[in-house]
This record gives sequence, C-alpha cells and structure tokens, in this order.
Amino acid sequence: MDFSDTKEEATFRSEVRAWIKDAAPTYLHDSLAASGFGNTRTGEYEPLAEAKKWQKKKADGGWACIQWPKEFGGRGATPMESVIWGQEEGLYGKLAGTFIIGQGMCAPTLMAYGSEAHKQRYLPPLASGEEVWCQLFSEPQSGSDLAGLRTRAEQDGNEWVINGQKIWTSGAHISDFGILITRTDPEVPKHRGLTMFFLNMKSPGVTIKPIKQANGESGFNEVYFDNVRIPDSQRLGEVGGGWQVSLTTLMNERLAIGGSIATGFPEFKALIDNLPLGNGRAIDNPAVRSKLADWYVKSAGLRNTAARAMTALSKGEVPGPENSIGKLVAGGMMQDIAKFALDLQGLGGAIVDPAIAASSARLQAMLLRSPAVRIEGGTDQILRNIIAERVLGLPEELRADKGIPFNKIPSGR
Repeated sequence: MDFSDTKEEATFRSEVRAWIKDAAPTYLHDSLAASGFGNTRTGEYEPLAEAKKWQKKKADGGWACIQWPKEFGGRGATPMESVIWGQEEGLYGKLAGTFIIGQGMCAPTLMAYGSEAHKQRYLPPLASGEEVWCQLFSEPQSGSDLAGLRTRAEQDGNEWVINGQKIWTSGAHISDFGILITRTDPEVPKHRGLTMFFLNMKSPGVTIKPIKQANGESGFNEVYFDNVRIPDSQRLGEVGGGWQVSLTTLMNERLAIGGSIATGFPEFKALIDNLPLGNGRAIDNPAVRSKLADWYVKSAGLRNTAARAMTALSKGEVPGPENSIGKLVAGGMMQDIAKFALDLQGLGGAIVDPAIAASSARLQAMLLRSPAVRIEGGTDQILRNIIAERVLGLPEELRADKGIPFNKIPSGR
C-alpha cells in the first residue's frame, strides 16, 4: 500500500483544498460537525435546500461528480482524484448524502444502458443536484431476494403499465426520477423475467408514503404503482434482461455505500476521554480500554483495506471485494459501539437532544439508524454469501427454486 500522494496528486489536492476553503458553506460547519449518522443537521437552514445549493456550487465550479465525463457534468478526473476530493470535502460531504443514490447507483446504470439523448438530458442535472433520483428495488414479499419481486410491467403498445409496490425506497419523497425493476415474464425462472425502466416520480398512479423510523426521520418510503404508464423508450436494457442491468446498479451501490459508512470509533474515543465512570474517566477503565483496543484494530483494518483500494485505483486497477467487506464490518461495528457507548452513559444514554446529550447525541443517532445499515445495500447475510461464493470460491448456497418458472414457485399467497 502507498499512503502518499504522487506529485500530480499532491498538486490536485492543493487545488481542491484551496477551492473548498473559498467556497464551502462555513456557516453550516458547527451543525454538520454535530450531526449524527443518518441525521444531517443544518441548524436553522433547510437540509434539502442547503444540499442542493452546495451541489450546484460544486457543479458551477467544475467539482461535481468529478469522475464523470465532462459532457455529462463531470470533470473527467481519475478515480484517485475522486478519492482525494472526498477526503478534502470532509464534513461538507455530509450534504451529498441526498444525491448518493442518484449519482452513485442510478447514474452508472443510465450511463451503461440509457440512450445518448437520455444521458444528455438526465445526467447533467443529476450531477448538479437540480434533480434527485431514487432506486425502486426492494419489495415487501421479496425480503433480500431481489429476483423474487412481484411488481408487474405489462406492455400496451409503445407503453408499459406498472402495478405493484416497493418498500424501503430511500429518498422517494424528494425524488424527481427513479430507476425501477419489474417482472415482465412470470413464466420463466425468476432471474430471466425482469426488465428495468426509469420513470418520473410525479407520474399519475405513483403514491409515496414515508415510513416513520425509530430515529424520528422518514428517509425510507413505501411506493405504490397503480396502472402507471411508462414509455418503452424509458426501458434500460433488453426486455427480460433486467437482472443484468440490476447487477450494474448493485455493484455501484456497494461501491457508493461501502466507502461511506461511519463506524462510530472516533465519536466513541471522543466520548470516553471525558466521560466520568466510577472513580475516574471511562478511558481509564480496563474493560473500556479492552473494547477500545478491539475496535481500534477493526478500524485500522478498515482504513488499511480502503488504502489498498486507493492504491489499486491510483494504478488504474479495479479494486477487489474491499467494499463489500467494508460495509459488512462497519455496519456491525457501528451498532456494537453505539450500544456500548449508551450503556456507559447510564440513564443519560436515553437523551437524544443534541443540545444536552454527551457527544451531541451522535452515538444515540447511530444506534437508532444502525439497524438499517445492516439491511440496505445488501444484508449481512447477502454480503457473506457474495464474499464466500464470488471471492473465496466456496460452493453456491442451495436454491430450491433454481430453474423453476416464477409462477410455479410455491408461495404463502
């Protein structure tokens, strides 16, 4: 691993640092610094408006989605330059969470399967934050089995009529567009009867119902489709080829999510440095120090694994399974740290008001949001299967429905 910048990378880093120093919304610094995971705070300012304002400013300065081609609103930067940008943007990068699905998952799919006219129309405003996209994949009856989805798409001339339901759709309530995977042929095995589209989220027949979460937020949504019509021109890939299209989305999802998950380690270390426990500080307690050491080792492992990916990127190589491993480890680690931190605070751990809670209630926010981390973007079990089968080469998990037409698979309905 090489932790140092090349001469060219150092020059680029200096340029990025200078621009951010002049352009960053410093009036949001303290609020962003106190933000907990999954709960970006912007003080008296409206979060979505501030996110869009910062994204547009980056786009106008040539710093939005910098790895994208210039004609689509990017900069044509190298993967390593994209990593450097993320490092230097720092806490202001929290504002980009609004766009991570559109820019990190939907856009690569559109680039790979959309028409040239669609790329020119939709990618630039996606890069600038003027339009927000969501990903319509998960369904109530499918669980982690994406290929088990039941939302139907039936062709009617040059249009498709969509009926069904999606769930846990992040950001659907603020999205302008979304990519949608549907079942177009129930008479073939489940992976072969899927087709991908994109649609306007304001289309007639689309109903969005936010889901109230334990942390008080409503970032996830139920989305219902009642005879929604989508033109065939908005199909991505071949009819029946939706599974392959979805793999492009999922691959980029792991890349986008895996590199951005907090672990809670820095927040935990800051908390125990001054937290009173028994006759002294928590940091001086042997049991706490033992936990700290364990999590330091994991944190260092994640950091070094990410560094391997950076080194591969800087050499023009494609990183291996680092991002799936990162999400698997970081998600569980965050939950464990947050639980332990709240236990140490005693009754104070129940306080979620950032104005009076220890460490601005950031660890409380992590605990309330962490269960979703272990589900979204692939559950822990799915990620373990991917690592076992595709990385370690272990035998595939047994599947009773393999090769059976979807409409012949027994179900509880």
